[in-house]
Amino acid sequence: MPTKLVDVEVATTARRNVPAVVLTATGPALGPGGDGIDVSDLTGKAGETVRHDETWTLGVGTGTLSDYRVAGAALARALSGEDAPKTADVLLTPDFDADKVRAFVIGAALGGYRFKVTEQDAPKRVGSLRLVTADTGFEEVLTSAALKAHALATATSLARDLANTPSNVKDPRWLATTAAKLADKVDGLSATVRDEKWLQQQGFGGVLAVGGGSARPPRLIELTYGTTGPHIVFVGKGITFDTGGISVKPADGMHLMRTDMAGGGAVISALMVIARRKLPIRVTGLVPCAENHVSGSAYRPGDVVRHYGGKTTEVQNTDAEGRMVLADAMAYAVKNLKPDLIVDVATLTGAMKVSLGLRTGAVFTSSDEIAESVIDAGANVGEKWWRMPLLEEHVEAVASEIADYRQCPPGPGGITAALFLQKFAGDVPWAHLDIAGPARSEKVYEEVVAGATGFSARTLIELAEKYSR
Repeated sequence: MPTKLVDVEVATTARRNVPAVVLTATGPALGPGGDGIDVSDLTGKAGETVRHDETWTLGVGTGTLSDYRVAGAALARALSGEDAPKTADVLLTPDFDADKVRAFVIGAALGGYRFKVTEQDAPKRVGSLRLVTADTGFEEVLTSAALKAHALATATSLARDLANTPSNVKDPRWLATTAAKLADKVDGLSATVRDEKWLQQQGFGGVLAVGGGSARPPRLIELTYGTTGPHIVFVGKGITFDTGGISVKPADGMHLMRTDMAGGGAVISALMVIARRKLPIRVTGLVPCAENHVSGSAYRPGDVVRHYGGKTTEVQNTDAEGRMVLADAMAYAVKNLKPDLIVDVATLTGAMKVSLGLRTGAVFTSSDEIAESVIDAGANVGEKWWRMPLLEEHVEAVASEIADYRQCPPGPGGITAALFLQKFAGDVPWAHLDIAGPARSEKVYEEVVAGATGFSARTLIELAEKYSR
């Protein structure tokens, strides 16, 4: 870890004795290097890969950014197997700009991603790609775009690695230790790991309650980057396995709960790349880590939990554990870190899978500006977001008769969960990102492969870059 990705460079000359890739638009219309290629069986559809001896054609469709991500991913998958070349030259069309390069490189870097625990060697795949442009004056711009795209892909890949790791390996201690080890290798990034004793002393009642049913105790990861500029705090749910606790989940699908820390993985990965890119901004990443298990020491429906800072929550469903740990971390951030913006990200509610499907993340915030920033950041890096409402008519439902708040208010589940979390953001500008749908995939599409997707890591990086300008 992290998984090795395909390397990409930009140059103005093709190489001898290296397979060439000719881009084909819908029509089909061949790009540079296409002389003599028979187009009778080609459509130019995005992702169409055809081998012609030592030359390949690669469909880029109508040239949308999505088409280029699809094309890059399809090429990485096609250049694999026993006869996979070590490298290939992609002959760019004259209309290629920085945005298209960024989309193509994200697809190419991530399309061949593979995570499998096995005794067998990984299948061979292309090790590097050279993007060849005829515009010598544009090489520097395209190179910058390719480098940024590869950094974004690296974050996505690491987030996938963390979420895909089986939970017999990945407990709270492992996740925290791994994050700290990775941070130690990045200049300007520091990591502090808090254990269960510190959490008890400081009053992190939500994290301790959720983790109380497991023999493997909880942790809090705090990653810190930068000393000047706006201060963003990213908070990621780090539930390393979720049985649902006493409100136990159905057996079908429970094996997938190793990815229930996908939000935390995205935060960890984003901090690594933000620090490597040396953005002029302060960013703190908080990942409260716990296993939600069933045992005699598990927390119960009906319990009243006191969070960091003193607010109390009436527990109604132990399977709504994500908001319990996020509440502690958000309260800690408000009191101690003085952020200009808090963004929490979590695989929080099945309601958002129903509402938005499996490829779109939900954005909850009372700020039009923040919502627009998140959605635009996602669009720039190939991640789709949709703003959901914080409906006033459900605010009163968050109140509890025996505590400050109740954990699972009646009403639309995704919205009421966000209204609960809003109580812990105080007066700090805040957004809640629910990634329950797009954090996992059962099939291949665009640059995504089956398993953890790494969704939201790229958006967090792009958002930090926007706030650093």
